[in-house]
Amino acid sequence: MSGQPNTRLADVFGLAGWTKGELARLVNRQAAALGHPQLATDTSRVRRWIDMGEIPRDPVPRVLAALFTERLGRVVTIEDLGLVRQGRTGKRQRGEENPDGLPWAPERTAAVLTEFTGMDLMLNRRGLVGAGVALTAGSALHSAMHQWLNTDPALTAEQPGTTAGELLRADPAGFDRYEAAPVGSEEVEELERSVEVFRAWDASRGGGLQRKAVVGQLNEVGGMLSYHHPDHLQRRLWGVAANLAVLAGWMSHDVGLEPTAQKYFIIAAHAAREGGDRPRAGEALSRAARQMVHLGRPDDALDLMKLAKSGAGEEVLPRTRAMLHTIEAWAQASMGKGQAMRRTLGQAEDLFVSDKGDVAPPSWMQMFDEADLHGMEALAYRTLAEHDPSAATSAQNHAKQALDLRANGRERSKIFDWLSMASACFIADDPEQADRYARLALVSMGNNSSHRTWDRLRQMYRLTGQYASYQKIDELREEIQLALPKSKRPGSGAAV
Repeated sequence: MSGQPNTRLADVFGLAGWTKGELARLVNRQAAALGHPQLATDTSRVRRWIDMGEIPRDPVPRVLAALFTERLGRVVTIEDLGLVRQGRTGKRQRGEENPDGLPWAPERTAAVLTEFTGMDLMLNRRGLVGAGVALTAGSALHSAMHQWLNTDPALTAEQPGTTAGELLRADPAGFDRYEAAPVGSEEVEELERSVEVFRAWDASRGGGLQRKAVVGQLNEVGGMLSYHHPDHLQRRLWGVAANLAVLAGWMSHDVGLEPTAQKYFIIAAHAAREGGDRPRAGEALSRAARQMVHLGRPDDALDLMKLAKSGAGEEVLPRTRAMLHTIEAWAQASMGKGQAMRRTLGQAEDLFVSDKGDVAPPSWMQMFDEADLHGMEALAYRTLAEHDPSAATSAQNHAKQALDLRANGRERSKIFDWLSMASACFIADDPEQADRYARLALVSMGNNSSHRTWDRLRQMYRLTGQYASYQKIDELREEIQLALPKSKRPGSGAAV
């Protein structure tokens, strides 16, 4: 018992709208259903949890997380409730400077992974982002995770009081937990192939249709990680977990589930680091940075990029470093820092061409090719053009090169390229060309489940206003208004 109020539990309790007595009765009923009929929670005990910071014993934290998840219609974890004991996560800071008790020990990573995915699946509906949920600031994540990311995971296993076996076994976590069993190399190969299938689908059709399948697969892998496998298999399983968590995060971001997406990116970074793949950990955090730029928080993105670049380590390949630079440049462009953006993109180009290809890129980097490089450059220049219209010409040039190079199966990326080109044309006072590319994007968006494409379309729609007197553009504006989902229509109040 800390003696201090548990503000995180108090906040969630307030959102739920229960009385303390109602919560006590619900806990007892749920615990009995799970095989713990001896549990006898009362109003005074609930008061001690909230007002005195008392942390109840298992299974109460898991019961509370499940109850609040169902009540609020979004994933609520034990961390969200401030109910993780210090012995499970090492030194823990209370408060918003480290809201999730980061970093997690390996056994807690597997438990969080299983718990979070289990609750995500339990909801079985959209709308996990409820009232009171906020993204953790990039500076807070940087502060919490910097030293841990730059420490050898093997050293963690040698900490006093922790055996290697304990580090590779997770506590039971969540409900409807996958009943895993030890796996061999053939099963791991099948899991690795499934990642490639999911990744290709996401690139083509967006994250909406396969998100739950990816979350379900990740939940199963979390169960597998609760067993002690030979080191080479355990590392590969952590790698599968990292890849699936990145996909789950990216798909969640793609459909607007932002705090859920960020949680998956953090889980991915932990899983990659436990598997000894620091470049993968850095790339996972760079996804969180891209998410922040998209949401209009470039300062947070730059904090996360510092963490991503330092966490990726020295062994990161030049092409991966080029990709990290393009995200940093996009954040700089969002802040109107044209000189810094151009310098960073120049470094990205130099790194990209310096990659001799003598070392095969990891599977998670195979999507970043020359088309992607130009696509990110087009996006950066198009973003900068909002501050400096002269950048629109460079945006058009890079968008055209990206479109010329795009391979089949990358339909979502093509939509983004068309929208970058259309926006740049509007800014460059070329409404004829802008109309053409906007319509190409609009036609393709009906076959894609990515909400981000609608967000970018809304950004482009804003640029059409000064050309509303042109018949073509007026018709385009009407078609966009009809095509946009109701919550995304201009004037609906939806945030980009």
